[in-house]
Amino acid sequence: MKKRHLVVAVLAGLSVITFLDRMVLAVTGPAIQKDLGIDPVAWGWVLSAYVLAYSAFEIPSGARGDRNGYRREVSRITIWWSFFTLITSVCQSVWQVAAARFLFGAGAAGAYPNISGVLYRWLPRHERARGQGVIWSASRLGGALAPLLLVPLELVVGWRWVFVIMGLLGFAWVLVWRRVYRERPADMPGITEAELVEIGEGEPIAHSGTPWRQLFGLPQLWLIAVAYFFYGFGSWFFFGWFPTWLTASRGFSTAQMGLYATVPLAMGVITNLLGGILCDWLEKRIGVRTAYRLIASVCLGITALLMAGMSIAHDPVAVVVLAGACFGVMDLMLPSAWAMCMTIGGRQGGTATAVMNTFGNFGGFVSAAAFGYIVKASGDYDLPLQCVAAMVLISAGLFALVDCTRGFASAIVTPKPDQETIPA
Repeated sequence: MKKRHLVVAVLAGLSVITFLDRMVLAVTGPAIQKDLGIDPVAWGWVLSAYVLAYSAFEIPSGARGDRNGYRREVSRITIWWSFFTLITSVCQSVWQVAAARFLFGAGAAGAYPNISGVLYRWLPRHERARGQGVIWSASRLGGALAPLLLVPLELVVGWRWVFVIMGLLGFAWVLVWRRVYRERPADMPGITEAELVEIGEGEPIAHSGTPWRQLFGLPQLWLIAVAYFFYGFGSWFFFGWFPTWLTASRGFSTAQMGLYATVPLAMGVITNLLGGILCDWLEKRIGVRTAYRLIASVCLGITALLMAGMSIAHDPVAVVVLAGACFGVMDLMLPSAWAMCMTIGGRQGGTATAVMNTFGNFGGFVSAAAFGYIVKASGDYDLPLQCVAAMVLISAGLFALVDCTRGFASAIVTPKPDQETIPA
């Protein structure tokens, strides 16, 4: 195995753990709500607490990684969120759970932007979208495994011990990361000269500071950030309210929810890998600008239609099929969206993707809180889902306008008439 692929594999392991930890609250949510007497509005705020903190701290965390190195920052991130995952096990009230999740989100913020920084440094340009595909596929694997592993575990040991076990798993991963990863490919034990040539010219390990004015002066960064804000409504429905929607609106039992809630995320495992491959393949034929935004906008447009279909479907089979297709198509665009933002950010990729993901998580915060209020006011779980579908459709339109070749990269090659490319 090439050393850069080993780095991607270790990061994929972290991505699995990340989403197991994110989904543990959603999966154990019915038991926690029953045990602590939490109503839908309060539960919406519990779900939003994590997203709010994640949004607030992601840009500083991404900038810290770009400035101080990803080995240190990814270690700090994982230790922090694992500690507050463990702390959730002793919470006795709704506000304690919300506080623990807020602090969990503050620690977890920046995980994926820093991973993106590692991919930019360790992978040649033509492998970066595939690298993103592997990372996001692994995240969906973690999400898909969450109901399958954590629901039976909860039935055996209770929801509190589930949080303890997940916290300890994160601590164990840090030991592996510290042993394996080096900031510069040239410093990696056992790497060959041939692989260093494949990776290309190395980036500086750190720099004196983030050029905030130049970075925030990029119109394309703000455009993709706003597009990702509206995308966040769709993704966070599945990460937060989907298990409750299945049980409260479609009459699924807890056991059925534990099984069928895995279907959308299992589809995401496949479509993220396919999306990375499709992105790299299409880039070679029509250029990065057209390829990235075409995939993103078309996939999100189809997602909005499928989500609207979910809101009117009541047959259990139709619900599961539509949910799987909806999330699968939505995830098909994820590698292109992150590769697009990496291209805009260049060597400031950690910070740029942090900006984008901050907006996406803030969209998730608004979505999770508003969903609960709409349910309480209307008694209907389908009306807020239709609102989410409308937000995803807006995201599709905005992604169609993004031009990733107008970014921060140190140099941009003048494109041929039929193709736009950028240097590694």
